[in-house]
Order: sequence, then C-alpha cells, then structure tokens
Amino acid sequence: MDAGGLGFLVAGSRREFVVLNVDDFSKQGSSQGCPDYICQICGDDIDILQEENEYFVACNECAFPVCRTCYEYERQEGSQVCPRCKTRYKRHKGSPRVHGDEEEEGSDDIESEFASSIAGRSSTVHPYRVSVAESSINSWDIDSVSITNSGASVHFYEEHVGTPTNHHALVVHPNTGEIMRCNPLRTRPINPNRDLALYGYGSVAWKNRVEWKRKQQHKMQKVSSDGEGSDLNDFDSDRDTPRCAESKQQLSRKLPIPSSKINPYRIVIILRLAILALFFHYRILNPVHDAYWLWLTSVICEIWFAFSWILDQFPKWYPIKRETYLDRLSLRYEKEGKPSELAPIDIFVSTVDPMKEPPLITANTVLSILAVDYPVDKVCCYVSDDGAEMLTFEALTETCLFARKWVPFCKKHKIEPRAPEWYFAQKIDYLREKVHPEFVRERRAMKREYEEFKVRINAVVANSHKVPEGGWSLPEGGPWHGNNVRDHAGMVQVITGHDCVMDDAGNKLPWLIYVSREKRPGYDHHKKAGALNALLRTSAVLSNAPFVLNVDCDHYMNNSKALREAMCFLMDPVLGEKICYVQFPQRFDGIDRHDRYSNHNVVFFDINMKGLDGIQGPIYVGTGCVFRRHALYGYDAPTATKPPSKTCNCWPMSCCLCCGSKRKCLKAKKKQENQKKMKCRDASKQVHPLEVTEIGGENAALVPQEKFEKRFGQSHAFLASTLLENGEGCRFDMLKSLDDCIHVLSCGYENKTQWGKEVGWIYGSVTEDILTGFKMHCHGWRSVYCMPRRPAFKGSAPINLTDRLHQVLRWALGSVEIFLSKHCPIWYGYRCGLKPLERLSYINSVIYPWTSIPLIIYCALPAFCLLSGKFMVPELPASLRCSGVESA
Repeated sequence: MDAGGLGFLVAGSRREFVVLNVDDFSKQGSSQGCPDYICQICGDDIDILQEENEYFVACNECAFPVCRTCYEYERQEGSQVCPRCKTRYKRHKGSPRVHGDEEEEGSDDIESEFASSIAGRSSTVHPYRVSVAESSINSWDIDSVSITNSGASVHFYEEHVGTPTNHHALVVHPNTGEIMRCNPLRTRPINPNRDLALYGYGSVAWKNRVEWKRKQQHKMQKVSSDGEGSDLNDFDSDRDTPRCAESKQQLSRKLPIPSSKINPYRIVIILRLAILALFFHYRILNPVHDAYWLWLTSVICEIWFAFSWILDQFPKWYPIKRETYLDRLSLRYEKEGKPSELAPIDIFVSTVDPMKEPPLITANTVLSILAVDYPVDKVCCYVSDDGAEMLTFEALTETCLFARKWVPFCKKHKIEPRAPEWYFAQKIDYLREKVHPEFVRERRAMKREYEEFKVRINAVVANSHKVPEGGWSLPEGGPWHGNNVRDHAGMVQVITGHDCVMDDAGNKLPWLIYVSREKRPGYDHHKKAGALNALLRTSAVLSNAPFVLNVDCDHYMNNSKALREAMCFLMDPVLGEKICYVQFPQRFDGIDRHDRYSNHNVVFFDINMKGLDGIQGPIYVGTGCVFRRHALYGYDAPTATKPPSKTCNCWPMSCCLCCGSKRKCLKAKKKQENQKKMKCRDASKQVHPLEVTEIGGENAALVPQEKFEKRFGQSHAFLASTLLENGEGCRFDMLKSLDDCIHVLSCGYENKTQWGKEVGWIYGSVTEDILTGFKMHCHGWRSVYCMPRRPAFKGSAPINLTDRLHQVLRWALGSVEIFLSKHCPIWYGYRCGLKPLERLSYINSVIYPWTSIPLIIYCALPAFCLLSGKFMVPELPASLRCSGVESA
C-alpha cells in the first residue's frame, strides 16, 4: 500500500482519537492473504449480510474488521466496546440484547450518527486500504483531501463548531469509502507491536477465546496437511469444532416484568404495610379493659392474618418470565447427517386404581408420550401400576397396537395435541379450511381406528369384572402375579421398544415398560413417593437417562415440544448444571366457564410461581416436572470456585501486621471449616458427586463400597449406574437386566438406606412434592418455571364439590405433616443453599392450614360480643357520642 511517505491511518470516534500504524496492518495482511475481509482478532473471514449484501461491520465508528462471532463474544463476555476506538458496540439486527442496549434508540448508521447527508458516493474501498498524504499528523488545515490511489475523497462536516479543524479526526465510512471529519475527545497512539492489553483491550475471557481460535486453526492446518489420510469424521466430531453463530447463542433468557406493571403492585404492598402499622399502633395502644380477653384474642388473630399476608406477598416482589429458543437447541445438538446429541429422558407415569383412573385416560396419556417430538431412541416411558391390576396391563397392550398407527399419523401431519381423545374432541371444521384432501381422508380413517380402539378398551374393562376362579393369567399361560393386590412379587414387562415392534411407517417406537413393585404385608410402601422411587431405581438399571419427567396418568402431553422446552434450560452450557428441575404449570380440561371450584389456581400458577422463579425457583407441584437424576440422588449443587482471599503472603515481610494477619487467616479458616460441618444436619451422610464422576478411575476406587450400599442399597447394577456421569453409556441390555429390576423393586430393598430420607422422593408427608423440592433447594439447587405459549400438559380436574374438598383436605394434611416433622422450613436447612425469600414461601406453604383456627375464632368473636354485651374495640368517649347525637 502506497501511503505517500506517511505510514499512519487516522480514525476517529465520539469518545477518543486513535492513530494506527498502517504499515504493520499491511504487513500482517500480506502474510495472511487478503486482509480486507478477515477478522483482525481470530483470523476468520467476515460474513456477508444477506439482506444488505454487504460485509458485516461491527463498529459503526471506525469499522475495525471483526467477524460476527467475535462481535457477539465481546458483547456478551467482554467489555462491549470496539478494540480500536473504544466505542461501545451497538446492537445489530439479529443479535441478542445485553445490558445497556435499552439506552440505544433510533437508527444507528453512520449518516445519522454525524447528522450529515452524503452528497455523492464514490467507489467502495475498505477502510484499511486508505492512506492520507499529509506532511504532519498534528497540522491538518485542509477541508478535503483527494486520494488518487484509492479513489476516495475526504469531506469535512461542520458538526462541532467550537473545535478547530486541526483537532478533528478522519473517519472512513465502511460502505462508501468516504472520509469524514469529526470531533475527538482525546488522542492516544496505539502501537500494534505492543501488548494490546496495555491499552485496556483484551480481558481474560477474550484471551481464552483467542487461544481457542488458535487451536482451531492449528487443527484445520493439521487436517489439511494430512490430506486424504486424515480422518475428517473424527475432526468433525470434536467438541471444539466451530459451530455457527446462531448455535452458540443462549438457549433461553429471562424477561423481567415491565416496571410499569410491577411497580404499582409494589407501591400497593408498601402502602398496605404502612396502613397495617398504623392499625396495630392504634389497636395495641388502645386496649379494652372491660373486655380484655376479647380484645387480646382479636389482636392475636389480626396479627396472625397480617403475618400470613406478609409471607404471601414478599416472594412476589421480583416476578420474571422466561423465553426459550428451540431453533438454537436444534442447531446445537441436532446436526444434519449425524445422530442427535439431545440428552435421553425417562418418563414416569403413575397410576393406582383403574376404577378411579380409567384406563382410557391412561392410554391417552401414554399415546401422547409415545408421539412426542423428540428422538425415539432418547425416550423411555415407564408406567407404574401400584395396584398390580391385569386391566391396566391389557389396556397398555391394546395401546401399543393402536400406537403403531397413531404415532406416524401425528408426526406426519404435526398435529396438536397428540392425545387422540382431546384431539378429536376439538370443534374444527376441516372442510371449510383449505386442507389437503389426503389429510382429510387419513384423519377420518384414524378417527374410525380410534373408535374401534375405544370399543376394545371398554371390552377389556367389562371383562375385568368377571374374575376367573384361579385368578388372572398371562397370554403365555403363566399366572398373573398381581392377583393378590397386597401380597405379590415385583413385575417388569417391556411392551414396546425392542426391534420387533415397529409402527406402520417402519420406524421404531419409544420404549414402553410396565412396572409394578413388590407388595408384602407388614411393610410401609409410602404410597406415591415409594412407587416413584421404585421407578427411579428401575429406570437407572434399564435406561439410566440423566433426566426424568414425572406426570400423573390423567395429565397428557398437550405440547409435543415440551421436552425440548425443558432441555433449553437443563442442557444450557452455562446455567444448566445448577438447575435441579423444570416445573411446568398445571392446566385442566373440562372446567366450567365460571370455575366455581377454583381448579385453575390462577393466583398460584400465574403469579406466585413467577415470583418464586425470580428468587430461587418454583416449588415442585407433583406432576409436569423434569428432574435432573443426580439431584434426585441427593447430591449438592455444583458451586462456583471463588478466587483465593488475600493472605499474609500478599503483605510485605517488613509489615508489622504480618502476625496479626496470620492469626486472622487461621481464625477465618477454622470458621469456614465449622460452617462446612454445620451446613446441614445430614451433610455427613452425603456423597458428593465429584467422588463418583470417573468410572473405574482412582476416585471411584477410593470411595468405599459400604458407603454407597448404605446410601443406595445393595444392588451392583444400580450402584454402577450411579457412577455414570450424565447418563453416559445409559443403554443397558434391557432384556438381561430384568432380574436386577426385580431386585430393586423388592420391599426390603430400602431398609437401612437413605431412600426417602436423602435420596429420591422424600417420605413423611402426603404431599411428597413440596418436601422433595424443599430438600433440593436446601442442597443449593435452583429450579425454573417454564410457561410455553401452548400449555405443556393438561389434566383432569375435580368436577364436583366432594372431590374438590378431598383434594384440598389432602393438601392441608400434607402441609401439617411437614410442619410437625424435622423438615419444617422454619427450623430446617439453615447454613445451606436456601435463600431467605424462598424459605418464606415454603413457610407460607406449610402454615396456611393453621390459619383456619384463628379464622374460626375471629368469626365467632362477634357472637360472644353480642352475648356478653361487651365489645372488642374501644368505645367512643361520652363527649363525642353526645356531640354526635346533638348534630343528628
């Protein structure tokens, strides 16, 4: 490049003035080939924008050549400013917003930035091909400079009138190649030969990325040098292989509630607190001496009401929403021509009594799971029949036969929902819309198939009432082990999933496994929590997926992409490791328009849960929840490593406070050790997940086997599955592992273990869901509340007052059991990972049944006042009463 005897390039911005040595850039560019469209940070080619058909320009001030990937990385991980001119990057179209983008309004192009209009456009040149023939950098007294080598012209715009022209900088437009003058704030030279970190450019994260890009270039050079003998498949399968910029972006983001909506609510809370303070100030300072006990009782009840209201309001202080990006999840984990990298997931469906939970409802739930939009080899459905009914098993067999036709129909036409009962119940006139005739024919044929399927299910239900004399028997001729519901052996039956079971389109169906745990007299089976723990052990022996979905038999999958929604959080490379479960809201069908029994629970699911998501996460509500398996095993959440604090070695040797600092360090170390010991009263019984990460390695050998057996039980197959990290190698030989399944389903397997205490679903309450989620939050985990636009799950709600009262009574009884147990959030779990506001929410969930006692007493006080002739509020003075009568 001919610089006309001067090897400098001048660039300007609103914040500072930069002078760069063009010769160094030209030398660097000559060694790399063509420097015009190459990123000066990582060496990658700069992308061409499809809409504008121009090269991507990161900085609108100096047009420093940076690729889109480095631009996104700097905005999200770095200082968010241009490396050359130190001007803050503006958000381009398609880029995710970061903190501070809300301040940028309007257009962000170079014309509006300098409030000028360009009269003529010359030939486009790259900004780093322009040279200025000046005799001195500091003496610019011309308004325009003509450059013959590049064909560009310099224009001067009188934007800053009070600044002399010799202090103006020259800025090259990235698209037109025109050179403009602007007013800088300060001058700072940059020498590219020196370390650019000295100029404030380059953070630790940025240097790590540059080192990563160097490794990628080295790998590419190595592959190209190897030629035909190199294994390109191995290189492509490397986890460090560069992906597209879209796949590297975050899979979800938080959307805070706008301040215009949440601030009025906060103001109302503060006003109510002030009114309550004034009210209690009046009530306490004005006692009623004639009816002291009535006054005292009323004040105590009012204090309890105020306390319960405060517990209910403060967890709602910071509600948030969440948004997921399913397309980015597919770009990252589902590459074209390669097997899917999405994590496997085990789905638990629990049922007990087929009379209360009709088999047709359970069949629809199973069909919606088998037709889910997820890789077939990554899904395994377990149905727990805690009643060991032959009716449930035969209904699942018929469901398997119908699924061969239903699953390909759903995936071909992408229908929603994929439960046939509710899909065909939709009132949609397909003939009125422009629908393909083939779809109409297939839909009518499928509806006839479903009607025949319902007839077969109803026939099975009718035949179940006629029990044979010798009891039920299997089609193979063997006896049915569940003839005695309270005394039978464990049963495991693989219905679908093996190679011989295919759908009508020739594709495999997901695994469908029937499970019924062993029942013996004299054992406490712990109802639903015990059945789920049995499923957790059985699935660990057979499939051992790293994630587990728990649904009730009457909650079908209304959104076929629900599993992908959960994976956007659980498989997030940054925040996914700290999430123990993703809770979906409960939605119900068959509720009347007025919702007279309040089955929707709008306040709880649409307000309270959003507020808890902004603190540490929502509570577990028993169904529609995707768990991390290692969190169910009772492990602590991973903690971030903190930098070491300052020690006495950081001080000079001559410092007289050295001895004092040593003593402080020793005291702080002892205090930290004591805090670790007192973190949780059951912490000594736990096994940290770091001890079991390596299979067959030295760490696994150092952990004694007795410690695992005392915690998880004496099953070698199950212990081997717990040693696998993130479900690696999770596909066992299912047909050969049935004996191990029978072992973990036995009644005495949980004796003298931590099952139900620290592992799995926690025992001790009818509402095991609240207790299980509370224990996970005490271990430092956080949860996520996911509310997709289309509800993920829908269930059946109570349709009469009796069922609704039974449901509310069961919830209240479970809360009272937790309140009276050692796991009460009032005194359990201090010095652990539970946040204060999250604790308040759990306290509110266990004390709300006790509010009925002061409520009944407070409602009865007016009757006592009428009978006794005394009042619980102070009477007006006689003078005020007389004046009131006279005025009247």
